[in-house]
Amino acid sequence: MIRLAFISCLLFQCAFAQSKKPVNDRTTWLVKMDKICRPVMSALANDQLKATMPVELSKRVDNAENRSKVAHLEAFGRTLSGIGPWLNLEGGSKEEVSLRNEYRQWALKAIANSVNPSAKDYLKWTGGQPLVDASFVALGLVRCPWLWQNLDTTAKRQLVEAFKSTRPTVPVYSNWLLFSAMIEAFFCKYGLDYDPVRIDYAVREFSEHWYVGDGLFSDGMEFHLDYYNSIVIHPYLVAVVEIANSKYRAYQGFLPKLSLINKRFGEIQERMINADGSYPIIGRSIAYRGGVFHHLSDLALRKQLPTSISPAQVRGALTAVITKTLEAPTVFSSTGWLKIGVYGSQPDLAESYINTGSLYICNTIFAALGLPDTDEFWSAPAAPWTAVKVWTGKDAPADHAADIR
Repeated sequence: MIRLAFISCLLFQCAFAQSKKPVNDRTTWLVKMDKICRPVMSALANDQLKATMPVELSKRVDNAENRSKVAHLEAFGRTLSGIGPWLNLEGGSKEEVSLRNEYRQWALKAIANSVNPSAKDYLKWTGGQPLVDASFVALGLVRCPWLWQNLDTTAKRQLVEAFKSTRPTVPVYSNWLLFSAMIEAFFCKYGLDYDPVRIDYAVREFSEHWYVGDGLFSDGMEFHLDYYNSIVIHPYLVAVVEIANSKYRAYQGFLPKLSLINKRFGEIQERMINADGSYPIIGRSIAYRGGVFHHLSDLALRKQLPTSISPAQVRGALTAVITKTLEAPTVFSSTGWLKIGVYGSQPDLAESYINTGSLYICNTIFAALGLPDTDEFWSAPAAPWTAVKVWTGKDAPADHAADIR
């Protein structure tokens, strides 16, 4: 099956080539996304994920048995959260529409298998790590109403049961509060019974206690210099707040401040991308590759980029990251699965909790694929991002901290 998935990926690339259209950034994103996602989505859709996905664990793994069992939910949830906006989109070239239709059908089957106790690929939904990755599944569905609308009745019921089974897990007093909040936000968005306290607790901790300044939140009581503001905090917080506000407008007063915080952090993220697409190797979970720029892609998707950076320069910067992190010959295993690392296979970069499934959070960099190809983000002429301007001798605006109170 993996061989077939590899062949299908090549056929998709050939279809673009045969269309005689110039290879643009969107095509590059789609080809890279397909190469990463196809093994996960096709396998789970065919009830073969556990049978085919290799599970590479960290050398410092803290609980090998548990990490191995939850790796499959990690791979699926993180993939779905990244491609959800694109799955919800309509239109595009005939090649893209065909690809999306294939992935939509895979996604419906994958969800159904993941929550069906009779399926070989029934996934592990209870425990600490499953709370995290159930929330990524919830985020994918929040971003893609099409999937929820087209799931059959049995799959919907079993999915809701799976999400509810995470409630006994008490989240760590950190960004984990947002994992519980995202699952409740899913219930809230689709008119199901939800717990507003789990949402309120997370939002109030970040809005009233954990903002430390200049666009950054602490991760709980302590500030950590890592990428979790982008990987989880900013994208989750804005999604949860917007959903809650649509129902009971409890956080209307926080929205203007959150918008300023998000925009400032977007400026910081854009400046962290070097001229060649590399970026500082700082903090935990660095093996998440492009997922460390989840926030910047999410800002573009929401059309909420700061005026100081154009959509075209963000597109260029993110394209450079995607290309850089996937160009090394050892990024993928011989059967097409991601290897631990940032630039190829670099297992020493993995913390104790990292495994093959964890790596698929890199798909969140593809969030902006949810914008149509006619949007300025894709259609505007290429533009240099800040690092390219500076390191080719061009002038660029100075950076300034933002005092947001």
